[in-house]
This record gives sequence, structure tokens and C-alpha cells, in this order.
Amino acid sequence: MLKRLFLITISLLFLPVFSQQGFLFEDGNSKIKIPFKLINNLVFVPIKVNGIELNFLLDTGVSETILFSLEEKKEMRFLNTEKVLLRGLGNQTAVEGLKSTNNVLEFSTLKMRQHMLYIVLDPEFNLSSQIGIPVNGIIGYQFFKNNLVEINYRKKVIVVYKDSPRNKSRIEKKFKVIPITVEKSKPYLKTTVTLENEEIPVKLLIDIGNSDAVWLFEDRTKKINIPFKNFDDFLGKGFSGDIEGKRGRIQKFKVADFEFSNLVASFPDSISIRNVSMVPGRMGSIGGEIMKRFDVVFDYQNELLYLKKNGNYAAAFSYNNSGIEIQHNGLQWVQETVPMETVPLRSRTSETNVYSTKSDFKYKFKLKPIYEIAHVRKNSAAANIGLQKGDILLKVNSSATYKYSLENINSMFRSEGLKWITLEVERDNQVLKFRFKLDDIL
Repeated sequence: MLKRLFLITISLLFLPVFSQQGFLFEDGNSKIKIPFKLINNLVFVPIKVNGIELNFLLDTGVSETILFSLEEKKEMRFLNTEKVLLRGLGNQTAVEGLKSTNNVLEFSTLKMRQHMLYIVLDPEFNLSSQIGIPVNGIIGYQFFKNNLVEINYRKKVIVVYKDSPRNKSRIEKKFKVIPITVEKSKPYLKTTVTLENEEIPVKLLIDIGNSDAVWLFEDRTKKINIPFKNFDDFLGKGFSGDIEGKRGRIQKFKVADFEFSNLVASFPDSISIRNVSMVPGRMGSIGGEIMKRFDVVFDYQNELLYLKKNGNYAAAFSYNNSGIEIQHNGLQWVQETVPMETVPLRSRTSETNVYSTKSDFKYKFKLKPIYEIAHVRKNSAAANIGLQKGDILLKVNSSATYKYSLENINSMFRSEGLKWITLEVERDNQVLKFRFKLDDIL
């Protein structure tokens, strides 16, 4: 399952009136290389905020830096704070937050001073439970604005280059150069999609914080129509609540000279995107399911995007066939057996080594994740057999769920062919067993 909730385009109820400097090289180097975590097509990087390391989602779809889930970071200190309201994707109201100025951010040897950020106070806004690792913030434009930023999805490495003719020349020799526009601190690309055998020009936000392939807004033009074969789905969660919509396969999608066929597109409903301030001509977004198929370099200063195919390029476009969304719901102590180390005992009267044979294992307790069903899609295979929101997953195909990461479990629900899934869940202190087929309804 890919979590769509990370497309969070914030429309603040006010606009900052001063410019921030972005990350700068301060040690004389012109290049740094940092590994990142790739989960559900999303990029997570470690960044220090006022000396405390936090885990950030890297998201070209946001212009501001947002913090949340700071309950365990009690040593965090912020200066010059004031209350604000934050509003974005979703069908509910704005959420309360704080604006803080004069913060210092560090990414390896890069440093950004006098940085303004927003802090979400609502504890319910928590990406960690959907991702399976701690997530403390989202960063966008300020990460990209000064330098050339390469995201190597296959090697899971970010390379930041100083914006210099030498570095640009090296990149241009290896990559396809594509013009983009940076509007309201976000990158946009003009391209085409093919629906009902008609090629339609579209302007799309390049949003690596959205794990889907493509989002299309049907109310932005009469030519974008939802495919006949589609289903209603929960697309994610934004600052303003749940994002609902439909999914269906589209015939073709182009990025410059690169072309994809039969990919799954999402069509958010008009209520979910009503709070988003659109730039003129925008008709949707390109997400991580497309971008992960390339080695990508962003050049915001010169409004250029560099792309090079990687090993993911020809992978099939799949989706969550089960109809259930899973989230992390705390930890549990699990008893495991581990082999004992046998230590030879040397006899005082001989050179013979004597080994104890009473037992070859011992018990050890470890903290393991608990997973629960966060959402059940109407009329899906899971809904039809009686799975419910709030069910605690105990086993998947006879294996205990605590043995898997959240991403591992989600991948089991994404199938290119038909297969059966057996789930064992706990509901109201009862253990229930369900078996259903992952059926490709598209």
C-alpha cells in the first residue's frame, strides 16, 4: 500500500513576507553525499534543527518547513513563536500551529540560518504511524532553492552540488535536460496524458512527497475524465482531513521523451482539494511512483529538471488490491528464542573440552510493532468478507506480523496477478481468521 497522505500542499492563512537564504556550503566543499531512507516511494532524510536531529520527509510539493510529532523531543527549543492556522488538502477545517523564526537547520555540512518553520500542535497529525519509522517534519523549497539536488532512488543517496558551471556540465553529460517552472516555490512540468485515445496537454506539480504516480483534477478541464473502470478510494490524509477520490488506469503518460503506459492514476474529489491554492493552469501532480524510475536532479535556480532512467523504469504499475490501509499502532513485547553460545570448559586433569548439553537456546524479549487496520475501502475484497477498521493484525499468510515492516506488509497487498491472502486479526479480544483474493478490478 502506498500512503497518499503525504501530498500536503499547505495554503497558509497568511504569507511570509521575508526571504530565507536556504542551505549553504560553509566548509569550502562543493558536493556532499548522504544516504536516505526510501519507504513507499517517499524520501526521508536526517536534518538537525537547533542542534537536535529530526527525521524529515523531503517534499517538493510544499513551500514551507513543517514540524510535528515532537513529543519525544522535549529538549527542542523554539524562539519567536506565534500562533497561526494551517490549511491544506482534506475536507475538514484548518489546524492550529505555531510559526517560529531564527532557527538553524543543518544537513551534513550544509547550514541554513534564520529559518522560519511551522509547528503543528495537533497530536493526531502523525505520519510515523503510517510510515513505520519516526517522522518529525516535512521540508520542501528551502532544501532545493540554492543548490543542485540529485536524488538517486536506486542507490538511496542524495547528492547536493554547489550551483557551479563545472557541476552543471558534469550533470548535463549524463542526464536528459527538461525545462520546468518554479512557481510559488514549487516545481511544475508541462507534459501530456492520454485518455480515451486523446492526448491532453497538462501542467503538473512535481511532488516527490506524494507516493502515487499521477494525480489528475477532473474539474480543471473538460478533457480530463475519470476512466470507465474505476473505484472509490481513500487517497490519504492532509492537514485538513481525509482525501477521497477515485482510481483508474490511464492509457499513456509522458515526461519529455519518456513514456509510460497503463499506469494507475488518482482523481481526488473537488471537496478534498478546495483549500489548495492552485497556480494558473495546474491540472494535477506527478508523484514518487513515477520519479523513483529515474535518477533525478533538481535545479530550481535555472528552472531545470534532469532525468536519467534507472533499474525501476520498466516496473509494472500496481496498486493496493486488498482495500485495507494498515498503520503502526504502538509496540509490544515479544518472546523470542535465540541460540545459546556454548563455552568450552577445560578440565584441570586433561586437555579435553567439555560442553554443556542441557539446552541450546534461551528466551529473549524484544519490542515489536503492532499493526492495525486504519481504513477499509467500500466494496473491496476485505470489506466484503468482514474486515473492519480497528482490527489488530496478528498474522499474514500464517506468519506473525511483527516479523515484518509496515512496507513489507503493504507490498503483500500489491499484486500484479491474482493471489489469496489469509489474515488473522484480533477484535474485541477475539481472534478471527479471514481469507480473500487480491483481485485486480482495473
